[in-house]
Amino acid sequence: MMRTMPPSYISNFDSASGFLRATALALKGKDFPGWGLGSAVKKVLPATSYLPENIRELIYAGGGLGEGISPARTGGVNGDRIARWAAGLYPRRPFPGVMIGSSNGALTHLATALGMPWLPQTIFVPVRQTDVHPDDAISGLESHREAGRALLAANPDLQLHHMHDPNQDRLMLHTMTYFRIKWRRLPEAYKQFLRDTLSPGNPIIVIDCQRKWPVTRVADRYFYQFGALGGAAENDFFEGTPAVAEYLEKYGSHRRKWEPPAPTQEAPEAEWGFEPALREDIEAFAAEQGYRIVTLRLQEPEDLSPLVAEFQRSLYRDRGIPTSRLFVESFLMVEPHWALRTGSVPFWMKFNMQPSLEALERYLDNSEPYRDIHMALFQHGVDCVGLPPIENWRQLIETRATGRGMFLGFDPDLYPRDFGALARYQDAIQRDIPSRYPLPGPVTLDRLARFVEERGSEFPVEWEGLAN
Repeated sequence: MMRTMPPSYISNFDSASGFLRATALALKGKDFPGWGLGSAVKKVLPATSYLPENIRELIYAGGGLGEGISPARTGGVNGDRIARWAAGLYPRRPFPGVMIGSSNGALTHLATALGMPWLPQTIFVPVRQTDVHPDDAISGLESHREAGRALLAANPDLQLHHMHDPNQDRLMLHTMTYFRIKWRRLPEAYKQFLRDTLSPGNPIIVIDCQRKWPVTRVADRYFYQFGALGGAAENDFFEGTPAVAEYLEKYGSHRRKWEPPAPTQEAPEAEWGFEPALREDIEAFAAEQGYRIVTLRLQEPEDLSPLVAEFQRSLYRDRGIPTSRLFVESFLMVEPHWALRTGSVPFWMKFNMQPSLEALERYLDNSEPYRDIHMALFQHGVDCVGLPPIENWRQLIETRATGRGMFLGFDPDLYPRDFGALARYQDAIQRDIPSRYPLPGPVTLDRLARFVEERGSEFPVEWEGLAN
């Protein structure tokens, strides 16, 4: 099957599409420069770091305007076409298994180690928005309600999570709103990919992140999510806190708390959560084709990161490679290829917020010390609720590394607005980590099963059906 071009209405600047590209490239033995968007991005983005702060913010927000589609075009979004593109990133050859489900940066490393593709359940469709104030939660819903209905009417197998996060996404909300779509049924393109690449008896690994969030049910298959996982807690978004009031005052908002529509229920978190309706379809298809089902369950996206780090560390030991270098990634700044080439143990964080700093601290508390710690921090441009000062990050890596702790590819004095870092971090990995090792072949699922049997109780994830 020939590779298809990405539909114009999906976002390139997104966790799911980024992890998808990174995994597909790594399975081909390739790296992930400029989050997979090519040389032009790598040339243009670094120059923005030398501009005044307000200009940098305008350029960053303008990127959202460029990616967003008109609300009038949402009826033309085609889930089947998106699935064909996603599956088309991988070669049609036999694989030992295929992963389907929740987005997760640590998963790019696990999939690469096992030689398995990952197909996402969730994809982000940015929709243009220029007349809604970031702090006006109700207008955020009402202005695009009909656009959401049009998308769903054209795609009966999709579920829409319309997300509005004025904390982390403040800059982007000036130019676009977030439509995250989840498949409730296994798309035909995924089924055909499985038929073409999996032999009977091989596994489909369902990635089930069970994280939920309060939502407002708008219609059948349509949820409005105010806020998102990151530095602010649910009560910050729905009740208001002194930290929120201070943040809104700093940004000159007319509000001192947010007033979103009343939540009606909890639903899978828009970006990271797994919609369980898909599982029934996967199980029926697996039974029909004779595939095994393996399930990986986790509560928080970062729960997988310690397991993947320690599993990769064990694989380096098997190969006689030093295990004293840690590479800390955040959000879509992932690089499974160069982690392997440099012999770096990967630890992925979902963002650059306080909960992620604490997740890294917990891992370092419970792991053998690292000589070197290299960190790439995502730059999102907002001094928002829950953003740790750069000195907290610096202190963590410098005090925990027995040798050297350093940032990769960004200027800490510009943090969190050094947007050029999005293109520079991959070059920094190659420049600042000089070790080189040959790329290994994939390890078996049995090797992972042995690791989980020996050490699985140390990690906050659950496996079902892993042992054959």
